[in-house]
Amino acid sequence: MKVRIYTDGACSGNPGKGGWASVFITGEDIDVQSGSQLVTTNNQMELKAVVVSLNKITDKFSSSDEYEIYSDSAYVVNSINNNWIEKWRLNDWKTSRGDTIKNEDLWKECLSLLSMLRNKGYKIKFIKIKGHSGDTFNDYADNIARKQIQSI
Repeated sequence: MKVRIYTDGACSGNPGKGGWASVFITGEDIDVQSGSQLVTTNNQMELKAVVVSLNKITDKFSSSDEYEIYSDSAYVVNSINNNWIEKWRLNDWKTSRGDTIKNEDLWKECLSLLSMLRNKGYKIKFIKIKGHSGDTFNDYADNIARKQIQSI
């Protein structure tokens, strides 16, 4: 079975109030997880949505399924697909210029979950999509993340 997961984060101010959402689509079923944080950044919320999704895969799904995680965050998708996250780990969580990685705690959690899942045979693909471009499920995740901000 193919599981599509749309993730998004939003922030009012940067830093400011933030929300995140994760929309799991399995066949005809849709499951939503979301949350908020009082003081955060947009990148933290984008990354939090992915970390929560990876945790859910760990808890609820099988390694025989295929996973596509869609995000409109180039920050998240490029860091994973271009293997920057592993390079940061090997460089003691510093950039190639020696700067400290932002959101190190979330990146460490993301890498740990991804490594564990992939070592168990899970097939996880990250796909960059354009935000606010009419993609139904990306727009849905964005709407939920924004509602989380309003709930604070």
